[in-house]
Amino acid sequence: MGGFFGTISKSACITDLFYGTDYNSHLGTRRGGMATLHEGIFNRAIHNLENSYFRLRFEADLPKFKGNSGIGIISDTDPQPIFVNSHLGKYAVVTVAKINNLDELQKELLDKGCHFSELSSGQASQTELIALLISQGKTFPEGIKLVHEKIKGSCSMLILTEKCIIAARDKWGRTPILIGKKDGAHAVSSEPCSFPNLGYELTYDIGPGEIVEITADKIETVHEPNKQKQVCSFLWVYYGYPVSDYEGVNVDTMRYTCGLKMAAKDDVEADYVAGIPDSGIGMGLGYAEGKGLPYRRAIIKYTPTWPRSFTPANQEVRDLVAKMKLIPNRHLLKDKRVIFCDDSIVRGTQLNDNVNILYGYGAKEVHMRIGSPPILHACPYLGFTASKSALELITRRTIKELEGDDSKDLEKYATTDSPQYNEMIDKIRKKLNITSLKFVTVEDLLDSIGLPEGSVCTYCYNKACPKGE
Repeated sequence: MGGFFGTISKSACITDLFYGTDYNSHLGTRRGGMATLHEGIFNRAIHNLENSYFRLRFEADLPKFKGNSGIGIISDTDPQPIFVNSHLGKYAVVTVAKINNLDELQKELLDKGCHFSELSSGQASQTELIALLISQGKTFPEGIKLVHEKIKGSCSMLILTEKCIIAARDKWGRTPILIGKKDGAHAVSSEPCSFPNLGYELTYDIGPGEIVEITADKIETVHEPNKQKQVCSFLWVYYGYPVSDYEGVNVDTMRYTCGLKMAAKDDVEADYVAGIPDSGIGMGLGYAEGKGLPYRRAIIKYTPTWPRSFTPANQEVRDLVAKMKLIPNRHLLKDKRVIFCDDSIVRGTQLNDNVNILYGYGAKEVHMRIGSPPILHACPYLGFTASKSALELITRRTIKELEGDDSKDLEKYATTDSPQYNEMIDKIRKKLNITSLKFVTVEDLLDSIGLPEGSVCTYCYNKACPKGE
């Protein structure tokens, strides 16, 4: 997916920019970039992160960065930031976006006489395409609104201008942008977990489609937020950092509540509950509380240097990562009936390997409780590399085995406790060699998030999304 960070201050900004961008590292693994503005001159560095950390890659670049304003990005798409010189002035831009009509928009711009100088994986850079659309406007807000009108998918962005930082959230608010403040400075980030250790206090959630101009002294809304929003539910389920709040809803609290709700409906008997690190821990603690069972750390994450198990492009590497990053505790597993809580099952890669190891270490029963509904659809709105293709999903592969067609009766398979749903879950359970398997319902997920009805996107579970998208 990706995440960004920007800051504008009355003093040098590079330390805050460096660490603030790094606090978005869990949102992507491919590339990182930073840009600052000093006396009218932009400085930039972009590095590949697939085999290294952001901090390690960028530490040597820090002496060249000067100035009181800057933006940074962790990107799973194209190299960013990019620089633009247009009738709007000089600016740098970073985006968290997924553009499904990239080819169509590229042709439209070429036909108007525009040209592209950046390429990413053989395609036009989507960030440059967004910049070209922005530059079609008479003002930045007008250009940004054109982006929101033209693209099919989603786009949030930060623009570093010679006067301020402009933050613009996706028109449906699918990804968050939050603003923090401290004396003499503002920061803006995809992740509010970047604020506390840098001394910023979270002060404002940018609304869907809202455009905000940010200086060291103030923030000013230059385009009001849209009334309707569809925030991605998977932010709370998986991508969000436990201490982060989106729309005022804390990630770890939401996961804990999901665990409580599942436990209240579950009659399984076990010796204890364990969370699969990291994003299954909050749910595991809630489940243990709800069932009145002890919580034990039966699986430990060795180190955060292992990337997300579905992120590497090569399936062989994904399988290796899934196996290597988690270490079971043999002493706690032997002869035990264990309820494991995890955030989701996407391909089933990680779970398949881990379950076999758990039995090999002596577990008597392995019960899996999943903190999201079954994922049945590839996301058309965000760049979740987990779901580029529906047939990569274990649910759709299972439906194909049952029906001969992976797209047959999807609405019935998405309906909790329907005959089709139960048959699919049981077949996945058998395939993964699990004693029992249950998923949180869409209703309980939405109730745990607690936002008003219709404001959370559940497309990947049941294809529910705003009309007209």
